[in-house]
Amino acid sequence: MAGFEVLERDGLARLGRFDTPHGAVETPALLPVVHPDPDRQPVAPAEMRERLGVRAVITSAYILWRTPPLRSVAEAHGVHGLLRFDGPVMTDSGAFQQHAYGSVEVGPEEILGFQGRIGSDIATVLDIFTEPEAPHDEAEAALSTTLARARAARSSRAGLLAVPVQGGVHDDLRARSAAAASELGDVLAVGGVVPLMEQYRFVELARLLAAARPRLAPGAAVHLFGTGHPMTFAFAALFGVDLFDSSAYHKFARRGSLLLAEGTVALDELRDRVCYCFLCAEKPLVEVAGLAGPDRERRVAFHNLLTSIEEVGRVRRAIRDGTLWELAERRATAHPALRAGLREAKRHPEVFLPTEPESRRAFREVTEESRSRPAVVRFHDRLDRYSAGRTDALTIPRIALRPEYLEHVPLEDRSGQPLFWKADTPLGQVPVELLDLYPVGPYLGIDEFLRPPRHLPPSRLREEVARAVGDRADLGRNWAADWTRFQVSSLLAWQYGRAIATVLAEGLEGERSRRSGRLRALRRGGAILLHVGTDGVPRPTFRGAGRLHEVLPPGRHRVVVADDAAPFVSAGRSLFSRFVVSADPALVPGASALLVDRSDRLLAVGRLLLAPSEMPRLARGVAVRVSAHAGAPEAGEREDGPDGPELAGGV
Repeated sequence: MAGFEVLERDGLARLGRFDTPHGAVETPALLPVVHPDPDRQPVAPAEMRERLGVRAVITSAYILWRTPPLRSVAEAHGVHGLLRFDGPVMTDSGAFQQHAYGSVEVGPEEILGFQGRIGSDIATVLDIFTEPEAPHDEAEAALSTTLARARAARSSRAGLLAVPVQGGVHDDLRARSAAAASELGDVLAVGGVVPLMEQYRFVELARLLAAARPRLAPGAAVHLFGTGHPMTFAFAALFGVDLFDSSAYHKFARRGSLLLAEGTVALDELRDRVCYCFLCAEKPLVEVAGLAGPDRERRVAFHNLLTSIEEVGRVRRAIRDGTLWELAERRATAHPALRAGLREAKRHPEVFLPTEPESRRAFREVTEESRSRPAVVRFHDRLDRYSAGRTDALTIPRIALRPEYLEHVPLEDRSGQPLFWKADTPLGQVPVELLDLYPVGPYLGIDEFLRPPRHLPPSRLREEVARAVGDRADLGRNWAADWTRFQVSSLLAWQYGRAIATVLAEGLEGERSRRSGRLRALRRGGAILLHVGTDGVPRPTFRGAGRLHEVLPPGRHRVVVADDAAPFVSAGRSLFSRFVVSADPALVPGASALLVDRSDRLLAVGRLLLAPSEMPRLARGVAVRVSAHAGAPEAGEREDGPDGPELAGGV
């Protein structure tokens, strides 16, 4: 999809946007399944749009095609006129009906042409629905047919096309299908999963998403067919699902069940008022339970739809705030099957790590399983490399990296040999100098309240240090200044490698916040070269980028800008993906990078929105947001975090 644009992200999950003939769709988005017969549709699409803000819906082209009265209206006035809905309409092709009833009376070319005639904004290929239990050879044959139909559909349709991703529960077929669909589709619709969700087989769902997701083109919207229950939205969004469709709001209403973000409740079991939304202000649910059939069904369906839309809003907010893993973990506690699915997802960190952000504002523990998120996996991998060769580290309690604590911890023994210290944290033992780094520094879990490091008395720390080193080191010396220098070089080594850190640290002075005592800036000759945010990560100012440019090998920590965009980036404009020539593949979203032209002239410093692998595959949108630039080297240079720029004297 040439028009898909990423606006914000949290890992694979994106706040995005793409255009259709009837307006833009902002993702993640819920597309309510609308029955084309108004007598069978409890909530009119126009009412969804007016009262709930629904911007797009999905309906069945096959039901329209096989129902002559509806078909004639749709062909005469378009599907939008039939539904009385002026927003984007996606149409399904009848594959699920083929699965449910054994066959459909229409061929793939005919149903695709029909979708074009009725003005569908997003038409869907008639694929072969593959049951999860289908053996490999049967699933492979069905996939080959689906892909052949998709190729024919692409050659005949100029408008937006949804290409299903099939393959059953076979990883190789899902991967093959995802790669092929990515060459053809504007929307990549992962199908064949409704039985898995209906049977709470979220472990298998996680496996097939893990197989397919790395091969889905980043320039297309990802749709997961049948993601109807709101408790599954955050789980799906973790895998980068942009579009959900839901008929569950109506199906559950027909059997008198309320959809909640935490599960399902029978309407007739309610005895107290449990909701105070605007619908319940009109008529509380306990009163709705006593209504006659059609009115009761309509009101419950409307409430279920409202609940679903609210949950999509929570997912969107979590993506913007960088808290989607927390939301997914909270939702997973609603059902053991969903929790098992999330645990299975975490067994595939390789799927998430290429787009896992460098850091987030915070790391909140929901359960102990929070400690296996991809961010933690990457931290431990880097920690192993950083700590290689350090087999003689000493252990002390976790401390806040403030001068009043650090002054008591010696960095050398009496013979001048270095002493290395590590501390126990919820994420395992971590070198003391790295305790401010994400995810350890901003980690918030029960340990922070059972054993808060800020409450450790210095006298107890001195006792622990003395127990560890005995008389090997000078315990009467104030080691705070030494620690500042050591922490500066350590953070640079973590970020750029020890060889670069040795050169870069020369002449650098560390400054600490007056409020928190934490390291907040690295200066050289009075100028700030790097800020250290509350995530503990050193990020260069434009002057710092100049120094990095001198010492880093060509290509490292760089994004190369096309000639046409170089003047604009140098003036502080964001770098759009279509103007990226190349990028260091080791970079990740949120990381700081040097923006250079083709001759390696430094233009600006910025933070990545897209992963390097995504940049050449997205024709629209921002790839890197400039934070400081050649035209105004101090522009945007400030400390990242609640402590602000207030700094104490340096060392």
